[in-house]
Amino acid sequence: MQLDERKMKILQAIIRNYLETGEPVGSRTISKYTDLNLSSATIRNEMSDLEEMGYILQPHTSAGRIPSDKGYRLYVDSMMEENARQVEELKEMLVEKDEKMDHLLKQVAKVLAVNTNYATMVTAPRVSGNKVKFIQLSRVNEEQILAVVVAEGNIIKNTMINVDEPINDEVMLKLNILLNTSLNGLAIEEINLALISKMKAQAGEYGSFIGDVIDAVAETIKDDDDLEVYTSGANNIFKYPELASEQNASGLINAFEEKELLAQLVDSAMDETGNKNGIRVYIGEESPIQSMKDCSIVTANYEFGEGMRGTIGIIGPKRMDYEKVVGTLKTIKTQLDTLYQDDKK
Repeated sequence: MQLDERKMKILQAIIRNYLETGEPVGSRTISKYTDLNLSSATIRNEMSDLEEMGYILQPHTSAGRIPSDKGYRLYVDSMMEENARQVEELKEMLVEKDEKMDHLLKQVAKVLAVNTNYATMVTAPRVSGNKVKFIQLSRVNEEQILAVVVAEGNIIKNTMINVDEPINDEVMLKLNILLNTSLNGLAIEEINLALISKMKAQAGEYGSFIGDVIDAVAETIKDDDDLEVYTSGANNIFKYPELASEQNASGLINAFEEKELLAQLVDSAMDETGNKNGIRVYIGEESPIQSMKDCSIVTANYEFGEGMRGTIGIIGPKRMDYEKVVGTLKTIKTQLDTLYQDDKK
């Protein structure tokens, strides 16, 4: 029989409370635990129905209720189904957004190069200060568990973990709850050895498995080293005699091709000491890249939401038209900042 929404919420509240305390759960506890705003008498009637249907048990007279195997099974299945649905929706959204974003940022770099007659770069957004949103463990077979980790910025990582012995539904549920209650909302630097040791102790014989899941979490929310950069207008450098010498031009072109060098510029641009408009100007020796010491660089950071930030940069001679460049960057930055909000509407 399909449970209605009210019975399902009461069952979920009983299971969560029982897993936290290990004690039978009474109607008064549930009245404080749910958002249903029901009287204790109404909750007792619903609990009686759930007991009759086999989802909860009363260990002895006048005691509260505890979940039955059938109740655990419904709870686990519904939780896994909801998380799986969320993951699939996120994946579909990200694939579509990534395709659009790739094309958009390439066009931004190209348009900037044409409009300014300077060299340009645009980085794809990276997540800063990334945190765990939720973790979902599900059984693939008796020897493998799929760990799905979702982080802020809707970053998803799937990791297959081998287990020596099958993990039953009740243990799987407890491990899911342990991971989510312990790690949700934490950044990587907050997941320290003390927390990991505590979680492993709580997991008992499954401590090693918890360690494998935490490794997958760390891999998901670590700082993203895979910097995606779109460049355009490198040949514009040759239009300016002071930059067109073989040595200068070669160094600048190489800088555009070296991700590690551009990463230095991006890291500097992401520094929060930039001015309130998010625009930074590097003149000559102020450049974080040695081969660009004869240039001026103007950068702006844009944000797509949930900590997803990217950088736009324009590189030209020291005699560049600063007013035009800064004005153009402010316009592009504003358009990119609002793009994410427009997509969410």
